[in-house]
Amino acid sequence: MTAAADVKTQAPARARTRGRGSREKPSPAKQALLQALCIFIAFTVLFPVVWILSMAVDPRGLSRPDGLNLIPPGATLDSFRQVIAQPTRNPVSFVELAFNSFKIAVGSALFAVGIGVSAAYAFSRIDFRGRSVLMLAVLGVLMLPAVATLTPLFVILNSITVDFPEPIGTFNLRNSLLGVGLAIVSGALPFAIWNLKGYLDTIPRELEEAAAVDGATRNQTFIRIILPLATPALAVTAFLGFIGGWTEFYFSWMFLTKPEDFTLSMALYSMVGQYARTTPWSLLAAFSILVAIPPAVVYFFAQRYITSGLAIGGVKG
Repeated sequence: MTAAADVKTQAPARARTRGRGSREKPSPAKQALLQALCIFIAFTVLFPVVWILSMAVDPRGLSRPDGLNLIPPGATLDSFRQVIAQPTRNPVSFVELAFNSFKIAVGSALFAVGIGVSAAYAFSRIDFRGRSVLMLAVLGVLMLPAVATLTPLFVILNSITVDFPEPIGTFNLRNSLLGVGLAIVSGALPFAIWNLKGYLDTIPRELEEAAAVDGATRNQTFIRIILPLATPALAVTAFLGFIGGWTEFYFSWMFLTKPEDFTLSMALYSMVGQYARTTPWSLLAAFSILVAIPPAVVYFFAQRYITSGLAIGGVKG
């Protein structure tokens, strides 16, 4: 009797366990609705991309496609060839513009991440006087828009000049890619500190204590333990910094005056005419596609670290 009673008692428990573990298959109507929703979202995302591609290969220079044809009549790649050779009236090729943007993007991302992770580690692990006040100050700077810092950065960087012998002449920090990079870092660094500090808080302190017991110094612990564990967060911060430097416009447009220092965003803005009829839409579309390719390539190779960095750290435990 006792065994039979146990079997009767365990049967409902096993049934409930199977019910919780197995998912109920959606009905055909619900499945069709979900598929229709996915198709609608995919169409909404891909339609502007298809539109831009159609405009780029259209030799007529229309502001919008004249039909639902993906390949317009007389499609050609002349727009891509022209913008690669010389996208604007300035004697600067696409490769030179891309190299300037690449230097700003990579330099600002590496500098912001390098300084940001050191500051974030200090905020996360070291208890010092004024720590909370400084973190609030970092958050306050982070909340400021980039345009708000345009005037003070212009004045400060413009006051820094160095006289070199000819043919270099006078070097003005404001009118250089280095000055633009420093201005971008001033906005990217607070975000890097705040983002990395939140991630470093999720790393157990017991790992550092175990390393200290084994004789490791704080610098060795930081380099050999903390940095490898923080690779996903570093990848996310660096990628966002790269995107910010690659697409930056305000500082470049206000600071730079020499065409050889112009960036892709400046050239793209220069192609926009005062009215719709004066804008070379085929060239603008082709140039926009070329500008969007490098960030996509960077994301493709770093997506494993970026996706894990976005997911890990959302829950502490």
